[in-house]
Amino acid sequence: MAQLKTRPNGGNVQAFIANVAHEQRRADAEVLLTLFLKVSQRPAVMWGDSIIGFGRYEYSNQRGKHSWLLTGFSPRKQNTTIYIMQGFELFSSEIARLGKVKTARSCLYINRLENIDMQVLEQLLKKAVIDMRHRYTCY
Repeated sequence: MAQLKTRPNGGNVQAFIANVAHEQRRADAEVLLTLFLKVSQRPAVMWGDSIIGFGRYEYSNQRGKHSWLLTGFSPRKQNTTIYIMQGFELFSSEIARLGKVKTARSCLYINRLENIDMQVLEQLLKKAVIDMRHRYTCY
């Protein structure tokens, strides 16, 4: 399970973004950094090699007690991935209005921020963070 391997570390978020090779992903990452800082009210922390996380939550399962990022994003080669940890069932209205995106279990894939409605993205992130804070112990 990737979550058990990916941990917060002392990596420099600004340096990571500055080194993103894809120019559009790098520019989008700067915009997302500002948005996530505003919405989460938590500092940006590198998780593993390529995820910028904001806050964390604790959960338990059969393997024990774990900690994972509350929300975050990663400027990847194919797209930018935004992490909505509880999935998208509660956010179908926002997803429908967001624009050109794809979703998987807890990942929202965006090719370019210019193809989505940034106000809707902000609403989605706010709702997701509030929901996670109600469900879990968050820091």
